[in-house]
Amino acid sequence: MIIPATRYRDPEAALLFLVGVLGLEEQAVYRDDEGNLIHAELRLGDGLMMFGPAGRGGLDPHLADPGEIGGRETTTIYASVPDATELHGRAVEAGARIVMPLAEQSHGGTSFSVADPEGHIWTFGTYNPLARR
Repeated sequence: MIIPATRYRDPEAALLFLVGVLGLEEQAVYRDDEGNLIHAELRLGDGLMMFGPAGRGGLDPHLADPGEIGGRETTTIYASVPDATELHGRAVEAGARIVMPLAEQSHGGTSFSVADPEGHIWTFGTYNPLARR
């Protein structure tokens, strides 16, 4: 099992965007005594991703946020969804920055890529490579 993890300067805004706009579901959200988000686990179908606040983890010296490197990303997250068209419409309606428009892919399915509020790139598509197993 592979579980991607990232960090956010504003983890509360990230949580609102990922759940409210992109449709991920909270599996677990941990907070410190002051109520600050310190770790979140979000689900999409059978997939899971985790994140926490920037500046509080041991890997921080090895990571860069897109805003620190000219808005570029070093990796992306791909999520297989049943209806990429509907999710694309929700993202556009919410004012999200679409990086790659909704399009048919030569390997199958439709997909689009969107940047979250801190510039991390997410691709959502109907192609499911696990369905070939």
